[in-house]
Amino acid sequence: MEGWTVGLFAPPRPARAVTCGPRPIPPTPPRSAVSGLGSSRHLSGAGSWRVSPPTLFPPAKGTPEPKMMNLRKGSKVWAEDRDSAWVAAEVADFAGKQVRVATAAGKKVMALPAKLHPRDADDEEHNGVDDMTKLTYLNEPEVLYNLERRYALNDIYTYTGSILIAVNPFTKLPHLYNVHMMDQYKGAPFGQLSPHVFAVADASYRAMVNEGKSQSILVSGESGAGKTETTKLIMQYLTYVGGRTASAGDDRTVEQQVLESNPLLEAFGNARTVRNDNSSRFGKFVEIQFDANGRISGAAIRTYLLERSRVVQITDPERNYHCFYQLCASGRDAEKYKLGHPSLFHYLNQSKTYELEGVSSADEYLKMRRAMDIVGISSEDQESIFRTLAGILHLGNIEFSPGKEHDSSVIKDQKSGFHMQMAADLFMCDVNLLLATLSTRTIQTREGNIVKALDCNAAIASRDALAKTIYARLFDWLVDKINRSVGQDPKSRVQIGVLDIYGFECFDRNSFEQFCINFANEKLQQHFNEHVFKMEQEEYSKEEINWSYIEFIDNQDVLDLIEKKPIGIIALLDEACMFPKSTHETLSTKLFQNFRSHPRLEKAKFSETDFRIAHYAGKVTYQTETFIDKNRDYVVVEHCNLLSSSKCPFVAGLFPSLPEESSRSSYKFSSVSSRFKQQLQSLMETLNSTEPHYVRCVKPNSLNRPQKFEKRSILHQLRCGGVLEAVRISLAGYPTRRSYSEFVDRFGLLAPDLLDGSYDEKMITEKILQKLKLENFQLGRTKVFLRAGQIGSLDSRRAEVLDSAAKCIQHRFRTFIARRDFVSVRAAACVLQAYCRGCLARTIYEVKRKTVAAIIMQKYSRGWLIRSGYVKERAAAIAIQSSIRGFAVRQKFLYGKKHRAATLIQARWRMRKFLLAFRHRQASIIAIQCLWRRKLARRELRKLKQEANEAGALRMAKNKLEKQLEDLTWRLHLEKRLRVSNDEAKQAEISKFHKTLESMNLELDAAKLATINECNKNAVLQTQLELSMKEKSALERELVSVAELKKENAQLKSALDTLESKNSALAHALIKAQKETDDAIKKLRQVEEKWFQLQENVKSLETKLSNLEDENHILRQKALSVSPKSNRSGFVKSYSEKYSSALALPNSDKKHVFDSPTPTKLILPFSHGLSESRRTKLTAERHQENYELLSRCIREDLGFKDGKPVAACIVYNCLLHWHAFESERTAIFDYIIEGINEVLKVGDENITLPYWLSNASALLCLLQRNLRTTGFLIAAGQRSSGASALTARVVQSIKSPFKHIGFEDGISHMEARYPAILFKQQLTACVEKIFGLIRDNIKKELSPLLGLCIQAPKIARGKSARSPGNVPQQPPSSQWESIIKFLDSLMGRLRANHVPSFFIRKLVTQVFSFINIQLFNSLLLRRECCTFSNGEYVKSGLADLEKWIVNAKEEYAGTSWHELNYIRQAVGFLVIHQKRKKSLEEIRQDLCPALTVRQIYRISTMYWDDKYGTQSVSNDVVAQMREILNRDNQNLTSNSFLLDDDLSIPFSTEDIDMAIPTIDPSDIEPPSFLSDYSCVQFLIPHQK
Repeated sequence: MEGWTVGLFAPPRPARAVTCGPRPIPPTPPRSAVSGLGSSRHLSGAGSWRVSPPTLFPPAKGTPEPKMMNLRKGSKVWAEDRDSAWVAAEVADFAGKQVRVATAAGKKVMALPAKLHPRDADDEEHNGVDDMTKLTYLNEPEVLYNLERRYALNDIYTYTGSILIAVNPFTKLPHLYNVHMMDQYKGAPFGQLSPHVFAVADASYRAMVNEGKSQSILVSGESGAGKTETTKLIMQYLTYVGGRTASAGDDRTVEQQVLESNPLLEAFGNARTVRNDNSSRFGKFVEIQFDANGRISGAAIRTYLLERSRVVQITDPERNYHCFYQLCASGRDAEKYKLGHPSLFHYLNQSKTYELEGVSSADEYLKMRRAMDIVGISSEDQESIFRTLAGILHLGNIEFSPGKEHDSSVIKDQKSGFHMQMAADLFMCDVNLLLATLSTRTIQTREGNIVKALDCNAAIASRDALAKTIYARLFDWLVDKINRSVGQDPKSRVQIGVLDIYGFECFDRNSFEQFCINFANEKLQQHFNEHVFKMEQEEYSKEEINWSYIEFIDNQDVLDLIEKKPIGIIALLDEACMFPKSTHETLSTKLFQNFRSHPRLEKAKFSETDFRIAHYAGKVTYQTETFIDKNRDYVVVEHCNLLSSSKCPFVAGLFPSLPEESSRSSYKFSSVSSRFKQQLQSLMETLNSTEPHYVRCVKPNSLNRPQKFEKRSILHQLRCGGVLEAVRISLAGYPTRRSYSEFVDRFGLLAPDLLDGSYDEKMITEKILQKLKLENFQLGRTKVFLRAGQIGSLDSRRAEVLDSAAKCIQHRFRTFIARRDFVSVRAAACVLQAYCRGCLARTIYEVKRKTVAAIIMQKYSRGWLIRSGYVKERAAAIAIQSSIRGFAVRQKFLYGKKHRAATLIQARWRMRKFLLAFRHRQASIIAIQCLWRRKLARRELRKLKQEANEAGALRMAKNKLEKQLEDLTWRLHLEKRLRVSNDEAKQAEISKFHKTLESMNLELDAAKLATINECNKNAVLQTQLELSMKEKSALERELVSVAELKKENAQLKSALDTLESKNSALAHALIKAQKETDDAIKKLRQVEEKWFQLQENVKSLETKLSNLEDENHILRQKALSVSPKSNRSGFVKSYSEKYSSALALPNSDKKHVFDSPTPTKLILPFSHGLSESRRTKLTAERHQENYELLSRCIREDLGFKDGKPVAACIVYNCLLHWHAFESERTAIFDYIIEGINEVLKVGDENITLPYWLSNASALLCLLQRNLRTTGFLIAAGQRSSGASALTARVVQSIKSPFKHIGFEDGISHMEARYPAILFKQQLTACVEKIFGLIRDNIKKELSPLLGLCIQAPKIARGKSARSPGNVPQQPPSSQWESIIKFLDSLMGRLRANHVPSFFIRKLVTQVFSFINIQLFNSLLLRRECCTFSNGEYVKSGLADLEKWIVNAKEEYAGTSWHELNYIRQAVGFLVIHQKRKKSLEEIRQDLCPALTVRQIYRISTMYWDDKYGTQSVSNDVVAQMREILNRDNQNLTSNSFLLDDDLSIPFSTEDIDMAIPTIDPSDIEPPSFLSDYSCVQFLIPHQK
C-alpha cells in the first residue's frame, strides 16, 4: 500500500461520552425500512473517508468482553493470504497457541486464532447477499467475498444498511437503467427491491417531499470507480421522478446540462497524480433544486477547495491541470499564443510526464471547446480564456537575476524578456508596469508612497502569486458561467445535493496538498460518525431495547490537532508564514514542542522535519519542505490594479477595482490552509443542514476490464472509504440483528421442545439464548440483537447438534446396511446350494439321455445308408430317360418358336405403322385447337383491354398481364416451331427405318425360303444317310451354313428391337410435348383468373378510397366547425338562443327535425301559419322536453330487458324518430356524450362503469349496423375534384349490412350526415374510455393484493402459533383467496350489468396479463422471492387461478391462462430439483421457452433453496449465459429483463360489431316515466 499500513484493530482512543436520560429519547422516524449497520446506515460516504477505531461501543461496566471465536476441527474460517488478502480455509489441527488450517487450494498454513475469522459455508451457496447486514458473520473477508460473488454475477450494487456500494462493471448493463427499471423503483420502500442507485435516489427524493428537508447524496470513490456515471444516474432518476418545470428556449434536462459541463470542469480542475491520471483537485457539490410541487426548478454547482498551488509547483510524475497541456497541443491556437511543447514552460516541465496513456491532448482540447460552446461561452470569451492560460504559462518562464542595487532584481535574459512581453500582450497590459509590479512593492505612508525593490526570490514569489490568483479567479468565473447556463431557482426551499470530492490520499511523499485533502476527509468522516451514531439511536429507539449510556468515540482529537486555535497545525503554519525568516525546520520544531505527548502526532523516523499523523484510515507521513511556501497566498494590490486596468474586458472583469481601504496596503496576507478551512466549514454547514445518503463506488481493477476482481486493491478502497471501519463499529455494538422468524428458523433445532406451538417466536428466541447461557443480548420488538461472537457460539452449538444428528443417522444407516448385507449373504448361500444340487442331478440325467440317443442314432443311420443307395440308382435311370425325351421335344419346340416369332414381328410392325399415323393426326388437331383458343384468348383480351381502359389505376397491371401474355405467346410459338422441327426429323428417321425394314423383310423372306429348302435337303439326306456315307461331309457343310443363317436372323431381331426402342422414345417425347402444351394452356387460364382477381381488388381499393375521401371530408368539416357544448344548468335558459341554428320541428310531411342546412328550410314549412317568434318558442319548448328526457334516461338506471340495455335502446329509438342522424347540424349528440361523461364522474365506479359499458357498446353497435353513409359519401364525392367515375359506381353499389345480420326488411337504414358520423366516433372513444377506466381500477385494487402474494408468509410452528405481538397469523392461502374473491366479484358485477362476453374476455385477459407482469417483475427484483418455498407458494396460487379460469369458461376467460406464461415458467424453474444437471439448451427449450436469457440469468443467480438446501444451475450454464449477455450488451441499447404493461385498447369498432349479437331496439319495455313526455309517445304502443 505504498509506504503506509492500516491496523485492523487500533488501540483504544479517548472517548467522548454522550449521556442520555433515564428514558430513551423519542425515535425520529426512520427514512427507510432498513436502518443502521446491522439494520441501520453504517458505511462511509463521500471521498474515501473512514470511521474511528473499532471500540465505538465498548461494553458497559460489569459486562464481560465478547469471547474469542470457538474453533474446533473442521470449522470453516477465513485465513490471511499475501496475494488474495483472505482465502477460505478449514481448521485441520491445533499446535499450541497456533492453528493449522487447510486452504481451499490444498495448502496448509499456521495462523493465530485471533487472525482467523469465522466463515459461513451456507452463504456461498446463495451467490452472496444483497445486504451486508444479512451476513451471518459481519467481518472483513465476508464483506470482500460477498462483493466478489455478486460482482461475478454482474450484481454490481450491494447494500450495507441504507448505504450503497457500487462496483464498476466496466461494461454496458443497459437493462439496469432503462425507464422500466426507474418505474419499478419509483415509490418502492427502500430495501424491498434489489440494491440499486435508483433506490438511494428515490429514498432521498421521498424524504425531501415527505419531510420537506433538503437531502444530500455523498458519492465517493477513486477515479474510475464510476462516480461520474453514478452521479449521472442519480440526476437521471431525479429528472424522471421529479420532472422539470418548463424553461424558455432550452429543452435540455438539468442532468444533461450539468453533465455537459463535466469536460470543462475536468480540464480546469483535474490533474494527474501518482495513482490517478484524472484526479479531481477540487470538490464539487451539485445542487438539484425543487419547487414546492417536487418538480426540478434549477440546479447549481458549488466548488470547494481548489488546489491552487498546483498551478506553479508540481512534482514528478504528476502533472499540472489538463487545460495547459491541451492548449499546448491545440495547433493553430498554440502558434497564435506562441506556445510549444509543454517541456518549454517552467510550470509544466517540473515533471517529465507530459502525455497520458491512451489520451490525446488535441482531442481533449476539441472536447473542451465543444463544452464551452454548449455552456454558452462566446467565441470572444473563449479566446480570452485561452489568452489568459497562455499568459500564465509565459508568466512562469520569466526569470530574475540580482540588480545593481541591493535586494533588487531585473529580467535575467532576453528569453525572459520575450516571455515578459508575451505575458503583457496576452493580458493586454503595459509591459513596464507588469515588470514593476513583479519586481517592486509600493508602501504607503503618511509622507507618501515608498517604492521598495524585491530580490530574486521575492520577485519569483510575486510572479507565482499572480499566476495562482489569475487561475483561481478564472476557475471561479467558469463555475459561475456554468451555473448561469444551467439556471438556478432562488425561490427553491428544498434541494438534493450530490457531493463528489477527492478521497483520502497517502503516497510515498505527502506534501501540503495531501495534508489539506486528508483534513477534509477527516471532517467528512466526523460527519459520517455522527450520522451513524444517530442511526444507531433511531434503531435502538425503534426496537425499544434497553439502553441509556453509550460511549461514542470519533476523530475530534485529530481535528483539534489540525485546526484548533491557538495551538493547531494550521495555526502554527499560519504563524510561521507571517515571519519571513521562518523555515520548515522551525515549523517542525514548533510542532514537536507543542504536540510532544499527543497520541495522534509523532516524529517520523530517519527525518528531523517530517511528522506523522494517525488518521482514521491509517498513519500518513508528511514532508514539510514546501508547507510554508504553498500556504502563503499574498493578495498584492499592484497585481489587482494592474489587471483591472487591462484593455481586455475579460481580464479586467476577473479583477474588479478594490475598495479604498484594501488598496492602502501593498501586501494582504492570505493563508491557503485557513481559507481551505473556511471553505470546508461552509461545506460541512451545507451537509449538516441536509439529510445524508451514501454511495460508495469501488474500482474492481486497475486495467478497467470487466469480470476482473483485484482483492487487494478493493480491500484498500474499502479501508480508505471507511467501509471496513464501519464494520468494526458494528462489531463493537450489536453486529448481529435477526428477526425472530429468521432466528427460530436457523437455531430452533437447539430447543426442539419449544416448537410445540405454546410459545411465540420472541419467547422461543429468549429461551434458546438463556439455555445456551448467553448474556448481554437484547430483545427488540421485531429483532434480536446479539453481541460480537455470540452468533459464533450459536453456530458452534448448532453445528454440534447437527453433528450428533448426523452421527445418529449414520449409526442407524450403518445398522441397516449391515443387516441388509447379512440377509443378502444368507439368501445367496441358499441359492448357491440349490444350484449345486441341481447341477448334479442334471449331470446324471444327461448321461442317461446320451445313451438312449446313441442307440437311436445307430438305427436311423443304417436305414439312411440303404435308402440313399436305392435313391441314387433310381435317379440315374430317370435322368437318362428324361435326356432322350427332352432332346426330341426341344427340336419340335424350336421350330414352333421361330414360326411364332416371325408372325409377331409382322404384327408389331403393322401396329406401329398405324399408331404413328394416328399420333401425327392427333398432333395436328391439337395444334389447330391451340391456334383457335389463342384467337379466342386474343379476342377476350381485346374485350378486357377495352374494359380496363375505364380504370386508370389498372393500366400498370394490364401492361404487366400483356407482357406476360406476349411472353406466353412467344413461348407457345417457340414450342410449336420446336415441335414441328422435331416432327420433321422424326418423319425423316421413320422413313429411313421403313426402307431399312423393307430391305430386311426381303432378306428375311429369302432366308426363309433358303431355310425351307435346306430342311427338305436335310430330310432327303437323313433318309439317304445309311445308304451313302460319302455325302456326310456335304451335309456337315450345309449345317454350318444353317448356323450362319441363324446368326443373321438373331442380328435382324436385335436391329428390330433397337428400332422399336427408338420409336418408343420418340413417342414419349411427343407425349411430353403435348403435356407441356397443356401446362402452358393451364398457366394462361391461371393468368386470366389472376387478372379477374386483380380487377376485383382494384374495385375494393376504389371502395376504400371513397371511404377515405368521406373520412377526410369529415375531418375537414370537424376542423372548420366547432361543435356546440351543452350545459346541464342551462335548461332554464332559452334554447332558441343556444341551439337556434340546429333545431327544427316535425311536420306532417315528415321533414327532418334537425335538418337545417339554410334558414329557408326552417321558415318555408311554417310561413303560412305561424309567426317567427311563435316558431322559435315552440322549437325551444319541444327541444327542452327532448333534452330533459335524454338527461333522465342517462342519469337513471333503467336496467335491462332480456339482456338488452333499455337506456341505449330508448336513446337510439328517440334519435331515430327525431331524424337526428339525417341532420347536418345538431347539438343533441354532444349533449348525450357530455351527459354520459358527467354520470361517469359522479357515480359509483363499480356500478356505473359496467352499466355504461354495456349501454354505450349497444348504442355503438346499433349505429354501426343501421347507419349508412351513402348520401354523405356521394356529396363528398361530388365535392372532391379527384373522384373518378369508378369510385362513384362503387359508392352507389354499397349495400345495407342488415342483409348479413338478419334484420327484417321493414327496418329502415338512415343516410348518416356529418354529426352522426362524428357522434359514432365520440361514442367509440367513450366505450374505449370506460373500458380503460374499468381496467385501471382493477389494476389499482389488484396491486396491493399481488404485493402480498409474491412472497410466502412466514408460518409459525405449532397449532396455535402467534406472532410476537400475539396477533394470529393469517393462513398463507388467504392472500390468493382474496384475489379469487376479487375476480369473482368482478365477474359478478360485469355479468349483472349484462356486459357482452367480448368485453369481459378482453378485460379478464388484460387483468391476467397484469398479474403476470406484476408477479414476474417482483420476482426478478426481490431476492427473497426467488426461493424454493416461495416458488411452491406462488405455484399453488397459480393453480387456484387456473381453477378459476376453468370455472369461468372460455367464453369469459379466453386465453387468460396463456397470459401467465412468464410467471408460470419462472415458478416452474424455481421448484424443479437437480437444476445443476440441466443444460442451458434444456432450460431454454423445455423449462422456460418464453423467457429470455437475461431473465433466466437473473432468476438463476438470485435463486436459493431455503427448504432443501439444493443449489442453482451449474457454473458452466452461468458462464454461457454471461457470455451471451455480454455479447448482447454490445449490440443492444436496452435489453430489460422486466416486462412492460400493455395499456392499449385491444379492440376496434369492427371487432365490437362482429362480436356482439344482434340487438332489436324496438322489442323493449319502456319505463313508466316515458308516458309523461309527449315527444316519445311513439314508444308507448309497443308496450300495449
